[in-house]
Amino acid sequence: MNILVADDQVDVLEAIRLLLKGAGHLAEMVESPRAALAAVERRSFDLVFIDMNYSRDTTSGEEGLALLDKLLAHDANVPVVVMTAWSSVDLAVDAMRRGAVDFIQKPWDNARVLATIEKQATRSKERKKVRSELEIARHVQQRLLPQHSQALKTVSFGGRCVPAREIGGDYYDFLDLGPGRLGALLADVSGKGVPAALLTANLQASFRGQLELGMKLPKALLGSVNKLFHESTPAEYFATMFFAEYRDQTRELRYINCGHPAALLIRAGGEVEHLEATALPIGIFSSWSCEEKTVTLAPGDLLVAFSDGVLEAGVERGDEFGEARLIEALHAARASAVEPMLDATVAEVLRFSPEVQSDDVTLVALRAV
Repeated sequence: MNILVADDQVDVLEAIRLLLKGAGHLAEMVESPRAALAAVERRSFDLVFIDMNYSRDTTSGEEGLALLDKLLAHDANVPVVVMTAWSSVDLAVDAMRRGAVDFIQKPWDNARVLATIEKQATRSKERKKVRSELEIARHVQQRLLPQHSQALKTVSFGGRCVPAREIGGDYYDFLDLGPGRLGALLADVSGKGVPAALLTANLQASFRGQLELGMKLPKALLGSVNKLFHESTPAEYFATMFFAEYRDQTRELRYINCGHPAALLIRAGGEVEHLEATALPIGIFSSWSCEEKTVTLAPGDLLVAFSDGVLEAGVERGDEFGEARLIEALHAARASAVEPMLDATVAEVLRFSPEVQSDDVTLVALRAV
Protein backbone atom coordinates (compact mmCIF):
# COMPACT_ATOMS: atom_id res chain seq x y z
CA MET A 1 0.00 0.00 0.00
CA ASN A 2 0.98 3.64 -0.49
CA ILE A 3 0.94 5.11 3.04
CA LEU A 4 1.42 8.61 4.46
CA VAL A 5 2.65 8.93 8.06
CA ALA A 6 2.56 12.24 9.96
CA ASP A 7 4.36 12.57 13.31
CA ASP A 8 6.59 15.26 14.82
CA GLN A 9 9.06 12.76 16.32
CA VAL A 10 11.84 11.68 13.95
CA ASP A 11 12.54 8.41 15.80
CA VAL A 12 8.87 7.44 15.58
CA LEU A 13 8.82 8.11 11.85
CA GLU A 14 11.96 6.02 11.33
CA ALA A 15 10.57 3.10 13.33
CA ILE A 16 7.33 3.11 11.36
CA ARG A 17 9.20 3.48 8.07
CA LEU A 18 11.29 0.38 8.78
CA LEU A 19 8.20 -1.58 9.86
CA LEU A 20 6.28 -0.65 6.70
CA LYS A 21 9.27 -1.25 4.43
CA GLY A 22 9.75 -4.71 5.91
CA ALA A 23 6.09 -5.50 5.18
CA GLY A 24 6.46 -4.36 1.56
CA HIS A 25 4.60 -1.05 1.82
CA LEU A 26 5.63 2.31 0.37
CA ALA A 27 5.62 5.14 2.88
CA GLU A 28 6.09 8.90 2.86
CA MET A 29 7.05 10.51 6.18
CA VAL A 30 6.15 14.09 7.20
CA GLU A 31 6.68 15.96 10.47
CA SER A 32 3.77 18.40 10.62
CA PRO A 33 0.08 18.83 9.74
CA ARG A 34 1.04 21.39 7.09
CA ALA A 35 3.40 18.91 5.42
CA ALA A 36 0.72 16.20 5.57
CA LEU A 37 -1.78 18.43 3.80
CA ALA A 38 0.82 19.38 1.19
CA ALA A 39 1.53 15.68 0.59
CA VAL A 40 -2.11 14.79 -0.10
CA GLU A 41 -2.35 17.75 -2.44
CA ARG A 42 0.53 16.32 -4.50
CA ARG A 43 -0.59 12.71 -4.69
CA SER A 44 -3.14 10.19 -3.44
CA PHE A 45 -2.54 7.66 -0.65
CA ASP A 46 -4.19 4.33 0.16
CA LEU A 47 -3.90 4.95 3.91
CA VAL A 48 -2.86 7.78 6.23
CA PHE A 49 -1.46 7.48 9.77
CA ILE A 50 -1.48 10.70 11.78
CA ASP A 51 -0.25 11.60 15.25
CA MET A 52 -2.83 13.41 17.36
CA ASN A 53 -0.36 15.79 19.05
CA TYR A 54 2.30 18.07 17.54
CA SER A 55 4.69 20.76 18.71
CA ARG A 56 2.08 23.39 19.60
CA ASP A 57 0.06 21.18 21.93
CA THR A 58 1.25 17.86 23.33
CA THR A 59 -1.82 16.66 25.23
CA SER A 60 -5.23 17.70 23.89
CA GLY A 61 -5.23 16.16 20.42
CA GLU A 62 -6.76 19.31 18.91
CA GLU A 63 -4.06 19.57 16.23
CA GLY A 64 -4.65 15.97 15.21
CA LEU A 65 -8.43 16.38 15.09
CA ALA A 66 -8.06 19.52 12.96
CA LEU A 67 -5.72 17.66 10.61
CA LEU A 68 -8.17 14.75 10.41
CA ASP A 69 -10.99 17.13 9.43
CA LYS A 70 -8.87 18.74 6.71
CA LEU A 71 -7.69 15.42 5.27
CA LEU A 72 -11.26 14.12 5.01
CA ALA A 73 -12.43 17.42 3.56
CA HIS A 74 -9.80 16.99 0.85
CA ASP A 75 -10.71 13.34 0.19
CA ALA A 76 -13.63 11.82 2.10
CA ASN A 77 -12.69 8.33 0.92
CA VAL A 78 -9.12 8.15 2.25
CA PRO A 79 -8.86 5.93 5.38
CA VAL A 80 -7.15 7.71 8.28
CA VAL A 81 -5.73 5.93 11.35
CA VAL A 82 -4.96 8.17 14.34
CA MET A 83 -2.13 7.60 16.86
CA THR A 84 -1.32 9.20 20.20
CA ALA A 85 0.75 8.52 23.31
CA TRP A 86 -1.84 10.41 25.40
CA SER A 87 -4.76 8.27 24.40
CA SER A 88 -8.12 8.43 26.06
CA VAL A 89 -11.47 6.92 25.29
CA ASP A 90 -13.00 10.35 24.66
CA LEU A 91 -10.32 11.32 22.17
CA ALA A 92 -10.61 7.99 20.34
CA VAL A 93 -14.39 8.30 20.15
CA ASP A 94 -14.14 11.88 18.89
CA ALA A 95 -11.64 10.88 16.18
CA MET A 96 -13.78 7.93 15.06
CA ARG A 97 -16.90 10.10 15.06
CA ARG A 98 -15.15 12.56 12.75
CA GLY A 99 -14.27 9.82 10.29
CA ALA A 100 -11.09 8.02 11.41
CA VAL A 101 -11.20 4.31 10.56
CA ASP A 102 -9.06 3.10 13.49
CA PHE A 103 -7.08 4.20 16.55
CA ILE A 104 -3.60 3.05 17.67
CA GLN A 105 -1.93 3.83 21.00
CA LYS A 106 1.78 4.58 21.22
CA PRO A 107 3.97 2.75 21.97
CA TRP A 108 2.37 0.49 19.42
CA ASP A 109 2.40 -3.23 18.88
CA ASN A 110 3.90 -4.03 15.45
CA ALA A 111 1.48 -6.88 14.83
CA ARG A 112 -1.44 -4.58 15.61
CA VAL A 113 -0.18 -1.93 13.14
CA LEU A 114 0.30 -4.48 10.35
CA ALA A 115 -3.09 -6.06 11.04
CA THR A 116 -4.70 -2.62 10.75
CA ILE A 117 -2.98 -2.03 7.42
CA GLU A 118 -4.09 -5.44 6.12
CA LYS A 119 -7.68 -4.76 7.16
CA GLN A 120 -7.69 -1.40 5.39
CA ALA A 121 -6.10 -2.94 2.28
CA THR A 122 -8.96 -5.44 2.09
CA ARG A 123 -11.52 -2.69 2.58
CA SER A 124 -9.80 -0.57 -0.07
CA LYS A 125 -10.13 -3.35 -2.63
CA GLU A 126 -13.80 -3.72 -1.75
CA ARG A 127 -14.39 0.03 -2.05
CA LYS A 128 -12.67 0.16 -5.44
CA LYS A 129 -14.81 -2.74 -6.66
CA VAL A 130 -17.99 -1.03 -5.45
CA ARG A 131 -16.96 2.29 -7.06
CA SER A 132 -16.27 0.47 -10.33
CA GLU A 133 -19.66 -1.23 -10.25
CA LEU A 134 -21.40 2.04 -9.38
CA GLU A 135 -19.62 3.77 -12.27
CA ILE A 136 -20.92 1.09 -14.64
CA ALA A 137 -24.40 1.48 -13.15
CA ARG A 138 -24.19 5.26 -13.58
CA HIS A 139 -23.39 4.90 -17.28
CA VAL A 140 -26.23 2.42 -17.71
CA GLN A 141 -28.65 4.75 -15.95
CA GLN A 142 -27.55 7.68 -18.10
CA ARG A 143 -28.35 5.59 -21.16
CA LEU A 144 -31.88 5.13 -19.80
CA LEU A 145 -32.47 8.87 -20.10
CA PRO A 146 -34.04 9.91 -23.43
CA GLN A 147 -31.43 10.26 -26.18
CA HIS A 148 -33.77 11.63 -28.87
CA SER A 149 -37.45 12.04 -29.65
CA GLN A 150 -39.64 13.34 -32.44
CA ALA A 151 -39.46 17.05 -33.25
CA LEU A 152 -42.67 19.02 -32.88
CA LYS A 153 -43.73 22.22 -34.64
CA THR A 154 -45.23 24.14 -31.73
CA VAL A 155 -43.07 23.17 -28.76
CA SER A 156 -39.43 22.54 -27.90
CA PHE A 157 -38.52 20.42 -24.90
CA GLY A 158 -35.65 19.02 -22.83
CA GLY A 159 -34.64 17.65 -19.46
CA ARG A 160 -31.74 17.53 -17.03
CA CYS A 161 -30.91 15.14 -14.16
CA VAL A 162 -28.01 15.54 -11.72
CA PRO A 163 -27.95 12.61 -9.25
CA ALA A 164 -26.89 13.28 -5.67
CA ARG A 165 -24.89 10.03 -5.71
CA GLU A 166 -23.33 7.96 -8.46
CA ILE A 167 -26.83 6.79 -9.35
CA GLY A 168 -30.16 8.26 -8.38
CA GLY A 169 -33.89 7.81 -7.98
CA ASP A 170 -35.16 10.49 -10.36
CA TYR A 171 -36.30 9.54 -13.86
CA TYR A 172 -37.54 11.63 -16.76
CA ASP A 173 -38.55 10.57 -20.24
CA PHE A 174 -40.12 11.73 -23.49
CA LEU A 175 -42.41 9.22 -25.20
CA ASP A 176 -43.56 9.11 -28.81
CA LEU A 177 -47.31 8.62 -28.51
CA GLY A 178 -47.97 8.91 -32.22
CA PRO A 179 -47.62 11.61 -34.91
CA GLY A 180 -47.66 15.05 -33.29
CA ARG A 181 -48.18 13.60 -29.79
CA LEU A 182 -45.50 13.73 -27.10
CA GLY A 183 -45.53 12.15 -23.66
CA ALA A 184 -43.37 13.88 -21.05
CA LEU A 185 -42.86 12.56 -17.55
CA LEU A 186 -40.76 13.15 -14.47
CA ALA A 187 -40.80 10.64 -11.61
CA ASP A 188 -39.13 10.64 -8.21
CA VAL A 189 -38.82 7.21 -6.57
CA SER A 190 -38.67 7.10 -2.77
CA GLY A 191 -35.22 6.33 -1.41
CA LYS A 192 -31.75 6.90 -2.80
CA GLY A 193 -28.81 5.06 -4.27
CA VAL A 194 -28.91 1.56 -5.77
CA PRO A 195 -32.42 0.54 -4.56
CA ALA A 196 -33.98 3.71 -5.99
CA ALA A 197 -32.03 3.32 -9.25
CA LEU A 198 -33.34 -0.23 -9.71
CA LEU A 199 -36.88 1.02 -9.19
CA THR A 200 -36.45 3.80 -11.76
CA ALA A 201 -35.33 1.16 -14.28
CA ASN A 202 -38.43 -0.85 -13.38
CA LEU A 203 -40.57 2.23 -13.89
CA GLN A 204 -39.05 3.00 -17.27
CA ALA A 205 -39.56 -0.59 -18.42
CA SER A 206 -43.22 -0.36 -17.39
CA PHE A 207 -43.72 2.77 -19.51
CA ARG A 208 -41.65 1.72 -22.49
CA GLY A 209 -43.26 -1.71 -22.59
CA GLN A 210 -46.78 -0.27 -22.84
CA LEU A 211 -46.44 2.58 -25.30
CA GLU A 212 -49.21 1.21 -27.47
CA LEU A 213 -51.62 1.54 -24.58
CA GLY A 214 -50.34 5.08 -23.96
CA MET A 215 -51.04 6.00 -27.58
CA LYS A 216 -54.69 5.19 -27.03
CA LEU A 217 -55.42 5.99 -23.39
CA PRO A 218 -52.79 7.79 -21.28
CA LYS A 219 -54.92 7.36 -18.13
CA ALA A 220 -55.04 3.61 -18.71
CA LEU A 221 -51.28 3.60 -19.20
CA LEU A 222 -50.69 5.16 -15.79
CA GLY A 223 -53.20 2.79 -14.19
CA SER A 224 -51.34 -0.19 -15.62
CA VAL A 225 -47.94 1.26 -14.57
CA ASN A 226 -49.26 1.72 -11.03
CA LYS A 227 -50.42 -1.91 -10.89
CA LEU A 228 -47.09 -3.26 -12.12
CA PHE A 229 -45.07 -0.99 -9.83
CA HIS A 230 -47.22 -1.91 -6.81
CA GLU A 231 -46.88 -5.64 -7.49
CA SER A 232 -43.12 -5.61 -8.10
CA THR A 233 -41.87 -3.35 -5.28
CA PRO A 234 -41.87 -3.54 -1.45
CA ALA A 235 -44.74 -1.80 0.30
CA GLU A 236 -42.60 1.09 1.55
CA TYR A 237 -41.57 2.19 -1.96
CA PHE A 238 -43.57 4.52 -4.20
CA ALA A 239 -43.03 7.16 -6.85
CA THR A 240 -44.39 10.65 -7.30
CA MET A 241 -44.80 11.61 -10.93
CA PHE A 242 -45.82 14.36 -13.31
CA PHE A 243 -47.08 12.99 -16.63
CA ALA A 244 -48.25 15.09 -19.58
CA GLU A 245 -49.40 14.43 -23.13
CA TYR A 246 -48.92 17.29 -25.58
CA ARG A 247 -50.74 17.50 -28.92
CA ASP A 248 -48.91 19.53 -31.52
CA GLN A 249 -51.93 20.31 -33.69
CA THR A 250 -54.15 21.75 -30.95
CA ARG A 251 -51.44 22.97 -28.51
CA GLU A 252 -53.37 21.07 -25.85
CA LEU A 253 -51.52 19.59 -22.88
CA ARG A 254 -53.31 16.99 -20.77
CA TYR A 255 -51.60 16.20 -17.49
CA ILE A 256 -51.83 13.94 -14.45
CA ASN A 257 -49.88 14.89 -11.33
CA CYS A 258 -49.34 11.85 -9.09
CA GLY A 259 -48.49 13.45 -5.74
CA HIS A 260 -45.59 15.35 -7.30
CA PRO A 261 -44.58 18.98 -6.60
CA ALA A 262 -46.82 21.26 -8.66
CA ALA A 263 -45.38 21.92 -12.11
CA LEU A 264 -45.03 25.58 -13.06
CA LEU A 265 -46.72 27.00 -16.14
CA ILE A 266 -45.18 30.41 -16.73
CA ARG A 267 -47.25 32.30 -19.27
CA ALA A 268 -45.68 34.55 -21.88
CA GLY A 269 -46.81 37.57 -19.90
CA GLY A 270 -45.12 36.35 -16.71
CA GLU A 271 -48.15 34.96 -14.86
CA VAL A 272 -47.49 31.68 -13.03
CA GLU A 273 -49.99 28.80 -12.85
CA HIS A 274 -49.51 25.74 -10.65
CA LEU A 275 -50.40 22.31 -12.03
CA GLU A 276 -51.24 20.67 -8.72
CA ALA A 277 -51.63 16.99 -7.80
CA THR A 278 -54.57 15.16 -9.39
CA ALA A 279 -53.82 11.65 -8.08
CA LEU A 280 -51.97 9.71 -5.39
CA PRO A 281 -48.36 8.64 -5.94
CA ILE A 282 -47.69 5.53 -8.01
CA GLY A 283 -47.31 2.19 -6.22
CA ILE A 284 -48.97 2.83 -2.84
CA PHE A 285 -52.24 1.04 -3.62
CA SER A 286 -53.12 -1.63 -6.17
CA SER A 287 -56.42 0.11 -6.84
CA TRP A 288 -55.63 3.57 -8.18
CA SER A 289 -57.51 6.30 -10.02
CA CYS A 290 -56.60 9.72 -11.31
CA GLU A 291 -58.04 12.94 -12.64
CA GLU A 292 -56.76 14.30 -15.93
CA LYS A 293 -56.66 18.07 -16.46
CA THR A 294 -56.04 20.15 -19.58
CA VAL A 295 -54.26 23.42 -20.32
CA THR A 296 -53.39 25.09 -23.61
CA LEU A 297 -49.87 26.32 -24.32
CA ALA A 298 -49.77 29.60 -26.21
CA PRO A 299 -46.61 30.85 -27.95
CA GLY A 300 -44.06 31.96 -25.34
CA ASP A 301 -45.51 29.84 -22.52
CA LEU A 302 -43.07 27.72 -20.50
CA LEU A 303 -43.96 24.54 -18.59
CA VAL A 304 -41.42 23.24 -16.04
CA ALA A 305 -41.72 20.10 -13.92
CA PHE A 306 -39.08 19.40 -11.28
CA SER A 307 -38.15 17.03 -8.48
CA ASP A 308 -38.27 18.07 -4.83
CA GLY A 309 -34.45 18.05 -4.82
CA VAL A 310 -34.67 21.36 -6.69
CA LEU A 311 -36.80 23.11 -4.09
CA GLU A 312 -34.99 21.54 -1.12
CA ALA A 313 -31.43 22.31 -2.26
CA GLY A 314 -29.60 23.98 0.64
CA VAL A 315 -31.86 22.57 3.36
CA GLU A 316 -28.81 21.15 5.21
CA ARG A 317 -27.57 24.67 5.98
CA GLY A 318 -30.97 25.91 7.14
CA ASP A 319 -32.26 27.47 3.93
CA GLU A 320 -33.99 26.09 0.81
CA PHE A 321 -33.74 27.11 -2.81
CA GLY A 322 -37.53 27.15 -2.89
CA GLU A 323 -40.13 27.94 -5.51
CA ALA A 324 -39.60 31.71 -5.51
CA ARG A 325 -35.90 31.34 -6.40
CA LEU A 326 -36.75 28.71 -9.01
CA ILE A 327 -39.24 31.05 -10.70
CA GLU A 328 -36.69 33.88 -10.56
CA ALA A 329 -34.03 31.64 -12.16
CA LEU A 330 -36.45 30.56 -14.90
CA HIS A 331 -37.42 34.16 -15.63
CA ALA A 332 -33.74 35.12 -15.85
CA ALA A 333 -32.97 32.35 -18.35
CA ARG A 334 -36.23 32.05 -20.27
CA ALA A 335 -35.01 34.14 -23.21
CA SER A 336 -32.59 31.30 -24.00
CA ALA A 337 -33.47 28.11 -25.86
CA VAL A 338 -34.68 25.20 -23.73
CA GLU A 339 -31.33 23.42 -23.41
CA PRO A 340 -29.24 26.42 -22.23
CA MET A 341 -32.14 27.55 -20.04
CA LEU A 342 -32.12 24.17 -18.27
CA ASP A 343 -28.33 24.29 -17.90
CA ALA A 344 -28.47 27.77 -16.38
CA THR A 345 -31.26 26.82 -13.97
CA VAL A 346 -29.51 23.65 -12.78
CA ALA A 347 -26.28 25.62 -12.29
CA GLU A 348 -28.17 28.14 -10.16
CA VAL A 349 -29.63 25.37 -7.98
CA LEU A 350 -26.24 23.71 -7.48
CA ARG A 351 -24.61 27.08 -6.76
CA PHE A 352 -27.11 27.64 -3.97
CA SER A 353 -25.95 24.44 -2.22
CA PRO A 354 -22.28 24.12 -3.20
CA GLU A 355 -21.06 21.83 -0.41
CA VAL A 356 -23.59 18.99 -0.20
CA GLN A 357 -26.15 17.79 -2.74
CA SER A 358 -28.45 15.61 -0.65
CA ASP A 359 -31.05 14.82 -3.32
CA ASP A 360 -31.26 14.41 -7.08
CA VAL A 361 -31.87 17.60 -9.07
CA THR A 362 -34.10 17.02 -12.11
CA LEU A 363 -36.05 19.35 -14.40
CA VAL A 364 -38.18 18.87 -17.52
CA ALA A 365 -39.26 21.83 -19.64
CA LEU A 366 -41.60 22.42 -22.57
CA ARG A 367 -41.54 25.80 -24.30
CA ALA A 368 -44.33 26.72 -26.71
CA VAL A 369 -43.23 28.48 -29.91
